[in-house]
Amino acid sequence: MASSVSSFAIAQCNASKASLPPIQVLVAYGVFLALGGIVYHLVAEGEFSALLTLSVMVQCLAVALLGLSRLVSGDAAGISARSLGLEALALCCRLSSTTWLNGYLPVDASGDWVFQAFDVLSMVMVVALLYRVVRMRGSYDAADDSLPVLPMILACFLGAALLHADLNRRPLFDALWMAGLFLGVVAVLPQLWLISRSGGRLEALMSHHIAMMALSRMLSGVFMWYARHDIPCRPWIEGVEHASIAILWAHFVHLLLLADFGYYYLKGIAKTGLSCVAEVELV
Repeated sequence: MASSVSSFAIAQCNASKASLPPIQVLVAYGVFLALGGIVYHLVAEGEFSALLTLSVMVQCLAVALLGLSRLVSGDAAGISARSLGLEALALCCRLSSTTWLNGYLPVDASGDWVFQAFDVLSMVMVVALLYRVVRMRGSYDAADDSLPVLPMILACFLGAALLHADLNRRPLFDALWMAGLFLGVVAVLPQLWLISRSGGRLEALMSHHIAMMALSRMLSGVFMWYARHDIPCRPWIEGVEHASIAILWAHFVHLLLLADFGYYYLKGIAKTGLSCVAEVELV
């Protein structure tokens, strides 16, 4: 599996496509860019913690782009239902904490409702998209979408129970938040597995989706790095703050899974614009 998922060796951009993406994509980028500016400057008033809110906004944009890809194509080809299911579970775990506890929220005003609103919107879109994909049995690649997810789910919850922080001071909900983080990381694996099994070709909108997910993790990862000394836990080993280490490693692993793809995606964008179609040769 590792050689199939993580070793993206060569990517080329299909220059025969138009240099501009569909108008819906430009509108989506424009709307979220404007909303991001409003939230950062007017709601959060430029506070550093607003990076967390911007992170969930970019994740919401990624899900919206994935939904647009289905509206444009009219089928479910290239979408992993297992990946969507893991993402929905991850969002549920995170919302179980952030909708009523303050431990993992931005300390600025965007943590009062904006942060949660975009997570709820993401979850609604993911569930709706999952329902649509499962119903399109004629185009859904069920045979290739075959990566087992139950062991990953169990590992995420077990790891969260052992490594959670204490920001909420409620062990169950601290563990659920950590499980949501871990599940968000592994949620990318079934999608990358499906891409590798289907020949490595990525349509433009799927490329944008994965790129925005990577950007989302970069934003939250930067915040977590600077806040790492303020993440309390009850250490298993004296002097080892396992919670902050686990959080940072989760972000690093997620970005590592997307690193090769991201390089070739940006290279394709530089050559032919936002409508590039990545054709990835696996070695």
